[in-house]
Amino acid sequence: MQNSPEDRDTTSGKRWWIVLLLFAAVAINLLDRGNLSVAAVPLMSSLNLSPKAMGLLLSVFFWTYAALQIPAGYIVDRFGFRFIYALAFVLWSLASASIGLAGSFAQILALRLLLGVAESVAHPLSLSYIKRSFREKEQGLPTGLYVSGMMVGAGAGSLLGGVFLNYWGWRNLFLATGLGALVWLIPWLLLAPKARARSMPDRSKLNFRIPFTRAVSNPLFWGITIGVFAYSYYWFFFLTWMPTYLVSARQLSFTKMGAYSAASLWVMAAMSPIGGFLADRAIARFGNPLFVRKAFVCTGCILSSSVLLLLKVNSSSLVLGILVFSLAGLGLASSNFWSLSQLISPAPIVGRIIGYQNGIGNLAGAAAPLITGFLLGPSKDFSSSIILAGLSGWVAATAILLLFRRTDVDAIHAYFDEGETSRTAALAGLSIGDKCRE
Repeated sequence: MQNSPEDRDTTSGKRWWIVLLLFAAVAINLLDRGNLSVAAVPLMSSLNLSPKAMGLLLSVFFWTYAALQIPAGYIVDRFGFRFIYALAFVLWSLASASIGLAGSFAQILALRLLLGVAESVAHPLSLSYIKRSFREKEQGLPTGLYVSGMMVGAGAGSLLGGVFLNYWGWRNLFLATGLGALVWLIPWLLLAPKARARSMPDRSKLNFRIPFTRAVSNPLFWGITIGVFAYSYYWFFFLTWMPTYLVSARQLSFTKMGAYSAASLWVMAAMSPIGGFLADRAIARFGNPLFVRKAFVCTGCILSSSVLLLLKVNSSSLVLGILVFSLAGLGLASSNFWSLSQLISPAPIVGRIIGYQNGIGNLAGAAAPLITGFLLGPSKDFSSSIILAGLSGWVAATAILLLFRRTDVDAIHAYFDEGETSRTAALAGLSIGDKCRE
């Protein structure tokens, strides 16, 4: 059988160019979704919104985004990369730009829902490409580079947003970033793979499924569910409400808020590929990828809980130091967190497992802004919200340490290995049938 473009990419330099494009796309993705967080204070004043209403606007993006993760993973598994991502990119860019023209709470709510629909394909598609284009011992670095795009984009959005808010206003921020990003489509359409995600016969109707009862009886299912929710809660708390905390509770200017947020996120971005590279090296030397990835993830999650120290300091410089250190820990975990997802996923369903995991993570994205908006109340006290975000790192580390076990990973892979012979026979039957009809 002739190799697909994805298979040929595993031995060529082209795969790294595509990883860089995926890095750029997810950076734009996070910038677009994060603009509302950066602009929250002037937008609340302009439209006369309460913290609860703002929390709802920050949350609704994740309703559609999380709900569509598994369908998005299925689409990637079945139909490939190039035009699926191009269509999604255009849609989310226009949805983001249109918020700059919105005149009411309802209009922004609808556009945020649409933004969630369009951006839902990004993560399953990107990690599926890395899974299929890099060997297991190589996946940490490209995953780290890709994941760092989230922090680079969020940091750039914070810094750029602070400048825009000072000079051009929140509406121009959405218009400029949403429309300007469309330039990304040119190199993507030139370089992205054309074929389906796997070189399978087009008429194959074979299903690669794990029965629900079998899935929920495996502790790994609960490790994924609890671990990703807790890991993601702090991340989304930072993305959605930390800019408001820095302006309202710490009395920073918009420019300084942007600089603090950007510095923290860019340190996290640097730590992500470093953590992936170090883990790859450790695996190459000592083996045992599951143990190594888990060690990096658990250590990083525990370090991220240092955000709790914000409750004890008054100095602005110490606030910056705590945020930088906390997000450096989260960055150490991040690349290995998603490499761990690739490691445990059988190739035929990697898009759907990552889609499920990202869907659960983005339920935390929906919960964090809503819960924070509720906890703030009239006093706008962030103490309870910071405690909840800080403790989530310990919950994630505990779930991953105890529930990501080799025996449970092997059980999932064995389920597909047991059926490989019958699936191969079915594929051969399709080919023989085709020849007979000829």
